Amino acid sequence: MSSYSLGIDIGTTAVKAILLSEDRIVYQTSAAHHLLSERHGWAEEDAGEWWGNAVKVVRETLAAVPDARDGIRAIGVSGMVPAIVLLDERGEPLRNSIQQNDARATEQIERLRRELDQERLFAATGGFTNQQHVLPRLLWLREHEPRLWPRISAVLGSYDYINYKLTGALALEINWAVESGMFDIRKREWIGEQLELLGLPEGAFPPVKESAERIGVVSEEAAATTGLRPGTPVIAGSADHIASTLAAGILEQGELLIKFGGAGDILYCMNEIRPAPELFFDYHVYPGKYLLNGCMASSGSLVKWYSNELLQDDSPDLFARLDRDAERVPPGSDGLIILPYFLGEKTPIFDPEARGVLFGLSLAHKREHIFRAILESVIYGFRHHIEVIHGLGYEPQRILATNGGAKSKFWCQIAADVLNAEIRSYPSHPGSALGVAFLAGKSEGVYGSWEQIRDFLVDYRDFKPDPSRAAVYDKAYAIYRKLYAQLKPLFAEVGAMYGDSADRQEEQPL
Repeated sequence: MSSYSLGIDIGTTAVKAILLSEDRIVYQTSAAHHLLSERHGWAEEDAGEWWGNAVKVVRETLAAVPDARDGIRAIGVSGMVPAIVLLDERGEPLRNSIQQNDARATEQIERLRRELDQERLFAATGGFTNQQHVLPRLLWLREHEPRLWPRISAVLGSYDYINYKLTGALALEINWAVESGMFDIRKREWIGEQLELLGLPEGAFPPVKESAERIGVVSEEAAATTGLRPGTPVIAGSADHIASTLAAGILEQGELLIKFGGAGDILYCMNEIRPAPELFFDYHVYPGKYLLNGCMASSGSLVKWYSNELLQDDSPDLFARLDRDAERVPPGSDGLIILPYFLGEKTPIFDPEARGVLFGLSLAHKREHIFRAILESVIYGFRHHIEVIHGLGYEPQRILATNGGAKSKFWCQIAADVLNAEIRSYPSHPGSALGVAFLAGKSEGVYGSWEQIRDFLVDYRDFKPDPSRAAVYDKAYAIYRKLYAQLKPLFAEVGAMYGDSADRQEEQPL
């Protein structure tokens, strides 16, 4: 019988599953779910929908590969981080998740920036108070949904919740803790004074586990629901962007990943714990390595917004047609420059009040100009992050591209031109699910070495920058940077005006 490992990824728009044997991808599938954004800056999802989709993709996988049920040696789950799932004493979600790109807690962020010693916080956690942190979002919930607060029994992340449904064990994977802003990255322990600010019951934050650490096994109940073999080991898993980094074969300092997901991730591998004020910090799942992590709140989600809301077109060949049309538009989109801050922005500006901007529009611009400018804006954001990394004295030696946008030759060529660097993209790369499946297999001896992950990276394309296009983008990028600097005060004014009406919302019924 073959030995398999199973990876499940809880993504922004879908749950994915991938089944690996010792040397190949055997099967992969996905099931879509919904991002809920009822008010400006809000980002929520239904954790019950995640679990329903996880059951669906696992059952489909087991039906497609009949011997997988008994051959799966380990299961790993990855997901968005740090999403917040609140459980009651019965283990049921109390409300929709609060997603990692949610930007509602602006008031709480500003208050914590005043009340907490930010330099001390950075020294301990590797970051200053920002919209990614768990503490301000939990404070928002305590203040706006007070009837819910006493009913909280446990706080989990997206993949931790699926692990709980699989095993019945409550645990938090270490990078959820690291990105929460409440965890000391050197001592590897919670910061007590921050927990005291919340007033949650003792034990609301479950034990923190290393990524490859076994947290439990598939329970009889979960086995009956999913079709998995009871007793199958389940590891703590991984934040999705960390799993994607492993899945791209990034194991050495100097390797950099740009991830074209619903959000945009930029990850740089290094040998030391060295946080940067403009970026996040993570542990790599590869022992002894660390990651500088940039995360743009909107990336592929902008493309989806454009197709759904402006074009209202969901035809299967839409993006191929858009690419063809936009290729006829010159670099810089005839003076149209977009700020991609449609959900505020995380790194490197940490401004939840930032807004999306279409600058330079004229009656001569067409829909293909807007589409190209959206693609360019995401790469301008990547370039901003790489400039921060350069400023720390690091030099990216190799740039790799994965996830949905890596399928587009057009977008990858824009990346090479804007960054003025060679790009290797993996157009069929399964992303996080591959990384966490390999991690699970490695933990149970399916794989003997970390380098074996590169055996799965057989489909790739290389892109080289064009000097003439790169020169145009240098000028457009300079305007992109100036736009935010000049509009920042107005973003705050718009936020204040909008917030007056948004704060009159009725409390969510329980």
